[in-house]
Parts: sequence; C-alpha cells; structure tokens
Amino acid sequence: MSIVKHIPNTITLMNLLSGVIGVMAAVVGKTDLAFLLMLAAALFDFCDGLAARLLGAYSVIGKELDSLCDMVSFGVLPSVMLVYASVNSGLSPQWLCYIPVFLALMSALRLAKFNVDERQSTDFIGVATPTSAIMSGALCYSGIALPVWFIPVFAVVMGLLLVSEIPMFSIKIAKGHKLLDAKHIVLIGLIVASIAVTAALRLNWSVAVLLVFGSYIVENLIIWIAKPRS
Repeated sequence: MSIVKHIPNTITLMNLLSGVIGVMAAVVGKTDLAFLLMLAAALFDFCDGLAARLLGAYSVIGKELDSLCDMVSFGVLPSVMLVYASVNSGLSPQWLCYIPVFLALMSALRLAKFNVDERQSTDFIGVATPTSAIMSGALCYSGIALPVWFIPVFAVVMGLLLVSEIPMFSIKIAKGHKLLDAKHIVLIGLIVASIAVTAALRLNWSVAVLLVFGSYIVENLIIWIAKPRS
C-alpha cells in the first residue's frame, strides 16, 4: 500500500494524541491547555476526512479508528473537564460532581450509533460529539460564574441530546446542495452576533465559541419543533 494511503489515519491518530494529552492537562487543572488541545483534536478530526476524500484513501479501519479517537477527545476529555469544574465549584454532596461522566457514556453510544445509522450520511441525528465536547470545553474555560448545579445538569442535557432523534443539519455544504440555504444564513448571522456580543462585553473568547455552538443547537431545536408533524 502506498504511503499516501496512511495519511488520513495518521491525522486521525493526531486527534487521539491531542485528546490524550488534553485529558492529562484536565486532570491537573490546566483547563486552558485542555481546551486548546480539544480544538486541535477537532481540527484533526475535520482534516482526516478531508484528506481521505482528496486522496481517495477511504478504509473500514479508518472509520473505526476515527470513532475510537473521537471517544477520547470528545467523550472522555470533556467529561473530565466538567468533573474537575464541578469539584472546584464546591458542589455538595461530592458524588454529584461525577454526574458529567454520563456525557462520556452517551458519547460512546452516540459514536456507535453513528457508525451503523445510514440516515446520517449528510446530516446528523442528535448532536455530534465534537459539538458537545467543544461546548463543554468552552464552558469550563470561559470562567463564567454559574450556579453549582449547572454543570451536572448541562452534562445530562448534552448527553441526552447526543443520543436523541432530533435532526441536526451539517455545517458542511453537501455536494449537490445550495451553497447557502436559509438555515446556514441564519447560523452565519448568529455567529456574527455571538462574536460581536463577546467582543462588546470583553469576555473570554471561549464565550463566543460557547454561544456559536449553543446557537447552532437552539436553531436546530427550533426547526425540529416548528416542523409539521404528519
């Protein structure tokens, strides 16, 4: 096999490397480094699929490897970050601080379902694990003052959204679709507004990330609720 065929899997392994080091950083309280490594993992996760398409290097192993790496970077890492944040919040009794582990469990189920669900070839059913992870990481890094109960509740809600049957449109423009349709235009407007609010209030840049991904989920929920039922 040509060395070119190994490039996508190598990029995927960089996703895993970022996730593993991110977990190490999160365990010792280096939330900023952990979040940056999570974003790096997300970049590698995007690039491995892009490389596979450009090089024609698809493989069954590559698909399975991608899910295994995503479980660490977008399942375990955000859960560890949320647990650490809960412990530091002074939540009592302390066992409640470990509720965010639920997010890791639902991430595993989400990734397993994605691999066998043929409905998710272009769009998603349920929130994608990178979206859930980046929101969790941004929340932990932002430094926003929150009620002590917020993080466990957030983790449970995100976990349920991961395995829900709610349709979520892909941010990627699918082949054969319009370059920009109404939902993408609305999302672009929400992105601009999120950045503007964060800049105007001089908040940590991660707040913009949190608002962007939160807006994406809310937009999808509104579309789902407003959709006529037969």
